Amino acid sequence: RNARMVREQPHVAHDAHAAAIFAGAARIRPQGALAHAHGAWLHADGSPAGGASMRWENEGWTTELRLEQDNAVAVIRLSAQWRVQQMLLFRDMEAPDLWLATDGKGHWGEMNGAHRTELDGALDIDFVNTPFTNSIITHRLPLHVGHTADIQVITIDIETLAVEKVPHRYTRTGMHTWTYTSLAAGTDVEVTVDEHGFVIDETDVFR
Repeated sequence: RNARMVREQPHVAHDAHAAAIFAGAARIRPQGALAHAHGAWLHADGSPAGGASMRWENEGWTTELRLEQDNAVAVIRLSAQWRVQQMLLFRDMEAPDLWLATDGKGHWGEMNGAHRTELDGALDIDFVNTPFTNSIITHRLPLHVGHTADIQVITIDIETLAVEKVPHRYTRTGMHTWTYTSLAAGTDVEVTVDEHGFVIDETDVFR
């Protein structure tokens, strides 16, 4: 529980303003002081989709991700290079319902020591009801316009706690546009990002 951020109600900005706030987070590398960034998204119908509160500490980012539709909170620890290190999922208990960690080389396990071999090869995680987990990927991938990367992503079902490794394709279609392709489902999603890769609009889903 020490990794869990204190629950708070930060001042958040919706829509495009979230991009400006997160852009600051992407640039900040504080010397000896904590840095904070907050932002939130809406669903296409205008209902709250949740938000993220980021804190720079110990040479990396700790993010509290609020998942409004799922009534859950995820705490994600990122390295300075924006690689996922740990993920704690809280639903209605003080203790995490799911706690995954990785060595950054594609090996995953639960914090009780169980090695999740079925997840090996993945570097990233994905929650359906937030664009933040995709923002981690678009921020980190060093793709030029027109280039594509196929990666393995761990999808997490918050209701059942089921986890599954699935193949995704990320294509940078413009300076500020990407296409996500689910290779398993054969579906595409068009998104707009800011200069640091944070999603500010996901067609017909988030804004």
